[in-house]
Amino acid sequence: MNKKEIIGSLKDIEKVVNYLNEVVPKNAIIFLIGNLASGKTTLTAQIAKSKGVDGEVTSPTFSLQQCYDKDLYHYDLYRIQNHEFMELGLFEEFDKDGWHMVEWGSDELKKFLLDAGYNVFSVTITPFENQRKYEIEKN
Repeated sequence: MNKKEIIGSLKDIEKVVNYLNEVVPKNAIIFLIGNLASGKTTLTAQIAKSKGVDGEVTSPTFSLQQCYDKDLYHYDLYRIQNHEFMELGLFEEFDKDGWHMVEWGSDELKKFLLDAGYNVFSVTITPFENQRKYEIEKN
């Protein structure tokens, strides 16, 4: 898989979710890249829905991590640095089976995970007008 680009309204997010469900393996770390309010948590919520997760999906801004049913994990690293992530033991969570959705992950963390042999994907979300551009790539 090279880079895939999907453009559509926020209602077209199912296209993105379906594509991810087709190409991303069972165990993967998915970096969600985008500005504040670009749709990172909305995408995670739609992925959770596609996997049969019941309940509300919100950004784990203060808890740093949220675990959902069906092997889905959600991280928000906005408030912490890489060394804090490691010190808190959150890095070990990536060894659990499932998808690990990472908001506000740094390039340094991504490089570390790639060097450690993890499956890492990036979804860059760029809002414009009443649409979103989703750029999906395997790193």
